[in-house]
Amino acid sequence: MAGSVFDSQLYGDLFPAGDAARLFSDSAEIRAMLLVEGALAKAQGAAGVIPADSAAAIQRAVMEVALDPGALRKATGQNGVPVPALVAALRSEMNAPEHAQYVHWGATSQDIMDTGLMLRLRQVLTAVETDLKAALTALARLAKDHAELPMPARTYGQHATPTSFGAVVSAWGAPLIALLEELPTLRQSCLLVSLSGAAGTAGALGPEAPQIRTALAEGLSLGDPGRSWHSDRTPVLRLTDWLVRVNLALGKMGEDCIALVQTGIQEIRLGGAGASSTMPQKQNPVAPSALVALARQGSGLLSVLHGAAMQQHQRDGAAWFTEWMCLPQIVLGTASAAAMAKDLSAGITPNADAMGAALASGLDMIHAEALSFNLAATMPRPEAQAAVKKLCLEANETATPLSTLAARTFADLDTEALFDPARQLGHAPAEALRFAEKAAEICSET
Repeated sequence: MAGSVFDSQLYGDLFPAGDAARLFSDSAEIRAMLLVEGALAKAQGAAGVIPADSAAAIQRAVMEVALDPGALRKATGQNGVPVPALVAALRSEMNAPEHAQYVHWGATSQDIMDTGLMLRLRQVLTAVETDLKAALTALARLAKDHAELPMPARTYGQHATPTSFGAVVSAWGAPLIALLEELPTLRQSCLLVSLSGAAGTAGALGPEAPQIRTALAEGLSLGDPGRSWHSDRTPVLRLTDWLVRVNLALGKMGEDCIALVQTGIQEIRLGGAGASSTMPQKQNPVAPSALVALARQGSGLLSVLHGAAMQQHQRDGAAWFTEWMCLPQIVLGTASAAAMAKDLSAGITPNADAMGAALASGLDMIHAEALSFNLAATMPRPEAQAAVKKLCLEANETATPLSTLAARTFADLDTEALFDPARQLGHAPAEALRFAEKAAEICSET
C-alpha cells in the first residue's frame, strides 16, 4: 500500500483529492515559497531595506526559476528544513551575486514556510468551499422535493417517531451551511503572513520590520498578524479544525447513508455503488464508507496536531515536524471528502415504498408518543404514558396493531389522523424547506 492513499496510483480514485493534491506536492510547496521570497524582496525594496534593482531581479528570478525538489532533498535532510537549500539554489540560478545576496534578507525558514503554507491553504479553502456548495445545492433540491415524504426517525437504531426524508437531508446539510458561514471570518483572521526573523524578534529586519510585514501581507493578499506567531499555532489549528469539522459533517451523512442502504432497510438508493469480487448481488456503499473513514482519520490527526501546538521556546523542531506529517493528510482528507460528497449528494434518491413499509411495520408503535400526548389532553400526562405503555405491551404480546388497541380502548380518538405518518411529521417539512431556502441563499453568494 502507498504511503498516502491520496497520491496512490491504486487508491487515488477511491480518495480523490483533486486540486488539493497538487497544492500539497513538493513542487507546489517550492513554488509557494519562491513566491514568498519574491514578495518579501519587493516589500523590502520599496522600503529601501534592499536595493530596488536587486528586489526587481529577485522578483524576476522567482517567476522564472524551476527548482527540482529532488535536488533539495539531501540538504533538507541535513538541515531539517528545505529553505536553506531553496535559497542557495535560487541564488545560484540567478547568476548575479550582487543581487542574489539580498534573497531571504532578514527572514527565517519558518517565515517562508508558514507564509507559503497559507498561500496553499487559501486555495484549498476555495476548492472545498466550491465542492460543499455543489453538495448543498443537491441536498437542498432533495430536501425541498421530499419535505413531506414520511419515513421513520431512528434513535439508538430503533424506530422513534415519523419524520420526513427532507428533514433527514436537512440534518446532513445544515452543518455545512454553518461551516460555510464561518469561512469569511476564518480567512480574515487565520490566513496570515509570517515575518518575524530568527527568533521572533525581527531583529535582522531593522526598524522597518512592521512596515515590511504589512507590505508583504498586502502583496500576497494575506492578513498581517501584527506579531510573531512562530510558536503560536492557533491560525493553523483553527483552519484545520474547520477542515475536520467539514469531514465530520460529511462523515455523518456517510454513516446515515450506510445505514439506510442496509439489507432490510434500503430506504435510499445511491447513484453509484461498488461491486464485490465474489458476491454478484452486492452494491456496496463505497463513497459513504470513504466519508466515514476520512472523518475518523481527520479527527484522530487533529488530536495529534493539538499536541504538536505545545511548542518549546521560540521554535520546536519536533513539534513542527509533527505538524508537517499531520496537516497535509487532514487537508487532503477534507478535500477528498468534499469532492465525494458533491457526487454522492447528486445521486441519492429516496425509496418511498421502503419508507412506507417501514412505517407500517412495528404494529404502529412508532405513533406511541403521539398517542400519549393526545391522551394527555384529557388526563394527567403520567397516566397517559402508563396507558400507552400498557397498550404497547399488549400489542407486542398479541401482535395486534397499536391503532386497533387504541380505537378499542379510547372510542373518541381520531385514530385515522393519529396513526397517519403524513399527519404526524411535526415541524419536519418546515425544517426541510427552511434548510433548502437557506442553502440556496448561501450557494448563490459569490
